[in-house]
Amino acid sequence: MRGALCRYRHNAHLIRELTAAEQDHPEQQWQQQVRGALAGLNRQAARVRPGEFDDIDPATHLFYLTAYHKGVELGLSQHPRAEGRKQSTTRNLLERLRDRAEDILRFASHPSWLVMTNNTGERALRPVKTQVKISGCHQSHTGAAAWLAVRSYLDSARKHGINAFDAIRRAFTGNLWMPPIAQPA
Repeated sequence: MRGALCRYRHNAHLIRELTAAEQDHPEQQWQQQVRGALAGLNRQAARVRPGEFDDIDPATHLFYLTAYHKGVELGLSQHPRAEGRKQSTTRNLLERLRDRAEDILRFASHPSWLVMTNNTGERALRPVKTQVKISGCHQSHTGAAAWLAVRSYLDSARKHGINAFDAIRRAFTGNLWMPPIAQPA
């Protein structure tokens, strides 16, 4: 399952591409419809993750899925396939939205353990890239591994509402905090 999600580079990129398509074709509405459907599903999924709801309401899920697919159909009708292999950026986006819909929308099928975007993952990598830019590299593999382990521990603790100081204190006092293990449904 994880490989399928990683192949598409996550939905944050899609949102940026939809915004660019809207700027390129301001007279068209399909981009807003698709982006709105993704945002609506994401809002519903965000309510499931903290346990506010067990799952996305089926009628609401169907409403947003229908809006997504109808928006893609409308966009495809407004951007017909050109002869030859080379297609417009917009046509390529629409074909990915159609052909990879299952991967793109998977976060709504499994909202308790998948998120729509990987922005937190990208943010977690920024300090690593900054460290490499400043020093050129880590001095040793062991040092890099230790630094990454501490960053990972602190980022995970922060995501679960534990501040860095408390997480470090717990680690040094032998009361190591561990994240709960999520079980797929």
